[in-house]
Order: sequence, then C-alpha cells, then structure tokens
Amino acid sequence: MTPEQRLANAFVALAGGTEAGPLDVPRTLSVLAHRAPVLLGVRAATVVFAPEGREPALVAGSDPQVSRLEQDAAEWREGPGHDCRQAGDRPPAQESLDSLIVRQRWPHYSPRALRLGYTHVMALPLRSRPAANGALVLLSRAPRSVSPGAVTLGTSLADFTALMLERAREADRSRTLTAQLEQALSGRVIIEQAKGVLVTLRNLSPEDAFDILRKYARSRQRPVRDVAREVVEGRADPELTGGGPF
Repeated sequence: MTPEQRLANAFVALAGGTEAGPLDVPRTLSVLAHRAPVLLGVRAATVVFAPEGREPALVAGSDPQVSRLEQDAAEWREGPGHDCRQAGDRPPAQESLDSLIVRQRWPHYSPRALRLGYTHVMALPLRSRPAANGALVLLSRAPRSVSPGAVTLGTSLADFTALMLERAREADRSRTLTAQLEQALSGRVIIEQAKGVLVTLRNLSPEDAFDILRKYARSRQRPVRDVAREVVEGRADPELTGGGPF
C-alpha cells in the first residue's frame, strides 16, 4: 500500500467510513492513535481528549504501555498532552525527554517515557474553539525526530479528528435528547391511557381522573408514569381503580 493510500484510508476511517459504522468518541481516538505512528514516522502515539475540562480525560494509545502512560499523565496533570491543552496557540515543539528542563517540568512523565525507550516527544493540539480539547502526542527515539512534513500532516490529522470528535459528541447529545423525548412521550401516552381507564371505571372527567392519579402517586412517593402503567395493565391497587379512599 502506498503512503497516499494509507493517508486516504486514515481520513476515511476517522470520518467513520468503515464497516463498523459511525464512530463514537472512544473509537475515533483509537483510530488516530493507532494510525499516526505509521503515517507520521514515529514510534508511538497517544491521544488525550478532555472537552470543557472533562475529568477523567479520555485516552487512547498505539500500544498499552503508552496508553497507560498518558492516562497517568492526565492524573498527574503533567506531560506534553496536558501542557498542549493549556498552551493556547503556542506552536508545537519537539522536546528532549532527557533534558534537565523537561525532567523538572515533567518529573513523573519524563523518566517513565525514557524507561519505555522514548527520547523525544511532541504534542499537537486537537483544536476546538475557544481552546484545545485534547492533544495528539507523538513519541520517537533518537536519532529519528519528527520531520517538518510530519508535523504539517499530523496537524491536519489532529484538526480533522477534532472536527470528527465534535460531530460525534453532537450525535451523542442528539441521541440522548431523542431518548429523553421518547421517554417523555411514552410517559405522556401511558398517563393518557390510564386517565381513560379511570374515566370509564369511576365515571370521572379526564381532569378529575388525572388529579386522582397524581394524588395517589404522590401519597405513595411513586412516579405518576409507573402508577399509570399499572392502571393500564390491570395491576393497579383496587383502592385506586375501584374508588376507595386514599
């Protein structure tokens, strides 16, 4: 497979164009983390995503060790991913993990990454206004470093992923809202059906039937919807359907 085909396949996968169906947020992060090393010529990659300061951050890595490293770094609130999310529009820079400044800045992250065999790291932001919601972290080993072309391509991948993540979150919010509306509608329908049963059994007006249903549910600290369902299914307390006091 040519580099161009790999790149095209990566963008298709990030857009959800696979047999697995539309991507959700965790799968989008995983696609980027696993494809970035080959596309960008680095040893490993992690992705950290924390929209609106979400805690804990969502993390994906190209292998379990770097994934665990990024998860711990999010808890330590240090490392390239954390700093990248706080950096605003500052241009990304490759850092030597063995330098004194970096060891002082990342006292937990730097020695752990060095023990895993990595010597350099760079973080590219997942940009979403007004700030970065996450970062693509690229880990490499000397003497190989991240080339300017790889930085440009990585930035495009990170920007595209940020857009796909926002769309995935919008889809999640839409599904949640739809489920809530469906639940509310279902509850309204069952209540109307229960009112009809009480109107028939107790010769009441619809308004009085709902008032009795609501008072009964409130007196027993139960949702009106649940009581209504019992009325419709014929499982309600005879005290309610038969007109007894309550």
